[in-house]
Amino acid sequence: MKKHAVTAAISMFALVASSCAFAQDPKISDGVVKIGILTDMSGNYSEFAGPGAVAAIKMAVADFGGKVLGKPIEVVVADHQNKTDIAATKAREWFDTQNVDVIADLTNSSVALAVSHIAKEKNRIAIVAGAMTERLTNEECSPNTVQYVADSYAFANGTGKSMVDRGGKTWFILAADYAFGTLMLDRLTTTVTQNGGKVLGSVKHPLGASDFSSFMLQGQASGATVIGLANAGVDTVNAMKTAQEFGITKDGKQSIVGLATMITDVNGMGLSVAQGMLLTDPFYWDMNDETRSFSKRYFEKMKKMPNSVQAGDYSSIMHYLKAVEAAGTDEAGPVMKKMREMPINDFFAKNGRIREDGRMVHDMYLFQVKSPAESKHPWDYYKLIKVLPADTVTIPVNKSRCPLLQTKT
Repeated sequence: MKKHAVTAAISMFALVASSCAFAQDPKISDGVVKIGILTDMSGNYSEFAGPGAVAAIKMAVADFGGKVLGKPIEVVVADHQNKTDIAATKAREWFDTQNVDVIADLTNSSVALAVSHIAKEKNRIAIVAGAMTERLTNEECSPNTVQYVADSYAFANGTGKSMVDRGGKTWFILAADYAFGTLMLDRLTTTVTQNGGKVLGSVKHPLGASDFSSFMLQGQASGATVIGLANAGVDTVNAMKTAQEFGITKDGKQSIVGLATMITDVNGMGLSVAQGMLLTDPFYWDMNDETRSFSKRYFEKMKKMPNSVQAGDYSSIMHYLKAVEAAGTDEAGPVMKKMREMPINDFFAKNGRIREDGRMVHDMYLFQVKSPAESKHPWDYYKLIKVLPADTVTIPVNKSRCPLLQTKT
């Protein structure tokens, strides 16, 4: 009996030891690759990302086959409500208790910055599609964060410089009073002045402002040839509708540009309001056969065309899953290494690459919104003005404050 008991004990010990080794093997992890989507599901940016971001990421998971390295891919979703404390609490919970490997979308710059820091602390991954502050890949860059779609530098050097080159020398800037808006105001002021223009004035508005009348009237009274909207989502839509009510652009002396305007914003305000607006965007659904193929599948699910954030959500998660497969593990370090090594060539970007600072470097485009008469079918909203090469819309390495790029200068 004693001999059998000793044998059983040894066998049990070996089984436990084997199980522990299995659990600690980074290639095995917890047996699941888990993606957390942290977005605005019901607020100011719910059209900007929200349910559309969730649909796009789930499409990517399904298209990848639902598994990677033989493990199922799971998706969890939370609404951060545009509150940094809610986002940070959820990120810690996901990383600490639910074994989430990557948090995606992260619309809202303050939210994205907070989660980026937590991802670095926990050695997990943050993939940002919806937040546009360049701080994410500049002075607050992280080896665990990717900024995939665009940033404030891209918008300022895309739309801002293009407008100055087209004769828009004097500016008034309306900025949202949070991380992106503040940085966009500073970046755009620098871009305009360095290219021979002048900012005559600016004003900040709270996120989700209920009335834009006083803000837009200040812009009109400034006499600036260009009123720049350094905001996004519902705020951009409401600012444009207010401008139309006051006839600000009617006499042709002033024009309005959206610095982070998406096609869903244009759809929300309508072509009669948005017509003529210049904007910078990395993606348009009707560019080519590839963009149309993805967008039509997305439309079947959402009954609207995707904007660049939602398309970027799909592309970034597909790239992440390919990197997991190539790395042979879902451990953050090897996956991030593969994400930086592997080029991005899909419907969203051609010859894209993720730099050491986390910025996904790719071309963008200057578009002009069509008039109702020019639009031939639903969602036929943009006409291409010019391609903006990647090096013109990405912070140069020698001007970056990211420590991860110091060895590259």
